[in-house]
Amino acid sequence: MFTAFSTALSALSAHSTAIDVVGNNLANLNTPGFKSSVVSFYDLVTQSLGAGRTQVGFGVGRPDTIRQFIQGAIKTSSGELDVAIQGDGFLVLKNPLDNIPNYSRGGNLLVDKSGILLTATGQRVQGWTQTNGVLATSGPISDIVVPVGTIKPPIVSTEFSFDINLDAAASAGPPPTTFSSSIEIFDSLGGSHIVTTTFTKNVTANVWDYSIIVPDTDVTTPITPVTGAVTFDSAGKLIDPPPAGPFPSINITGLVDGAADLTLAWQMFTGTTPKLTQFAQPSAVSANQQNGSPASQLLRVGIGNGGVVLAQYSNGKQIVVGQLAMASIRNPESLMAVGNNNYALSAGSASPVVGVPGTGGRGNIMGGATENSNVDIAREFTNLIVLQRGYQANARVITTVDELSQETINLKR
Repeated sequence: MFTAFSTALSALSAHSTAIDVVGNNLANLNTPGFKSSVVSFYDLVTQSLGAGRTQVGFGVGRPDTIRQFIQGAIKTSSGELDVAIQGDGFLVLKNPLDNIPNYSRGGNLLVDKSGILLTATGQRVQGWTQTNGVLATSGPISDIVVPVGTIKPPIVSTEFSFDINLDAAASAGPPPTTFSSSIEIFDSLGGSHIVTTTFTKNVTANVWDYSIIVPDTDVTTPITPVTGAVTFDSAGKLIDPPPAGPFPSINITGLVDGAADLTLAWQMFTGTTPKLTQFAQPSAVSANQQNGSPASQLLRVGIGNGGVVLAQYSNGKQIVVGQLAMASIRNPESLMAVGNNNYALSAGSASPVVGVPGTGGRGNIMGGATENSNVDIAREFTNLIVLQRGYQANARVITTVDELSQETINLKR
């Protein structure tokens, strides 16, 4: 009978621990990326009496806690650096104090004054950073450093193109039909210049003359326009120049802003497909393109789908400047929670395998989103009621045994 005291006390302790776990789950109901835990009860060694025909247990042991890495709901976020993991895997972090790797599914990220990508609690997010225009995801991971307040130097224009249809019904005159199109190009200082190409219908069928010029005010000495002709076949396809070229180019020298001289090549084909056509439709430009850009300021940094870190500049260009790494751990339930939404490896954890999200069985990263906790409030309240009943029942056992003890003590009176 007196063993019931210890068995009931062990049950009270176990149920108290289980209620603590439920309380922690409910406390983190709104913690992004939080994973709930469940408790697993087990009995203690059994006492055998009467040659083993009677077995009396010694109660219940302190329950094991098992973390449930079930996917939480993905919620759209307004944070440009927020990320959510969809599927298996963890972000890889480094604690700046001890340099020990941690793992997390919390996706609220930020950038410090040095441009280092951090979690909201200060751990450094690991991955790959672009170096000299190259993002090598096959190398070792390190802190992700994004540009902060930097000016991107200009890119010199070296080629341009037009997607143009020239009207096959145009007249050679007099006066001949003309059509012009202009494009903005950039020099080594980021200065802007307008290159204008004018097409004039030739008296020869399917032939148009062209002239390429720049404004005289852009150069110290006026440049002689580059002239030539383009020829189409009876189906309106460009045949001269041929796809192999040569194509016309214009040399712009003596720029008044002191920039280096420019040489611009006119690209008339995409592969073997001509950008110029001649059909019986009004002459019009459907697209134009050049490969330069002015100097630009960094506007913002964000993270896109797949964990790519994007920098957006004032010239409208977006450049990939980094890549988040993701770790896959075969038995994530063995990880130890170390606070701040982070986990550390335990003695029983498998070695993490680090790579690019979406590869090697790793989940994917969603930009502009966070993962909700996977705590089911209805289930937790149900567990709370069940555990409360268990605690009350075992408390009743102690009360009953106490009463029986008093009756036994009173037998000697």
